[in-house]
Amino acid sequence: MSFSFSKSFGKDTVIFATKEDHATPSTVELPPPEPAQGLITKDGEINWSCPCLGGMATGPCGVQFREAFSCFHYSEADPKGSDCYDAFRTMQDCFTEYPTVYNKSGGSGDDDEDGGGGLDLSSMEDLKDDEKAAVEAAGATTQSVEKISK
Repeated sequence: MSFSFSKSFGKDTVIFATKEDHATPSTVELPPPEPAQGLITKDGEINWSCPCLGGMATGPCGVQFREAFSCFHYSEADPKGSDCYDAFRTMQDCFTEYPTVYNKSGGSGDDDEDGGGGLDLSSMEDLKDDEKAAVEAAGATTQSVEKISK
């Protein structure tokens, strides 16, 4: 006759199960998976760990990128972001200091290539059009850095 039991070893618990224990299906129900969070959270904050940013928020110019995008996101100017010129200029200046990091196309520099600086714009469906434009502008800035650095 076999039976299952458990034994605690400090913080760990070891459970010894029998074949009969494994013969019955589990009755454990897992909670439904939470939906993936996009660039802008439900409370309107910026999700800096969103894969759609392609590492832009954490690279050598991450601080400048975050300042420029935050300025744009929270801007109340008309047109939106018109008060963020200096922040985007600072970001662009930083990009020119690191052309090997922000030159993602690795190609001939044609305008038709996708040199978006590692940004994945396809996963930003929850953004407003003007916020997409700001992220695309950061990608376009990396494209212009590529052309300047060649």
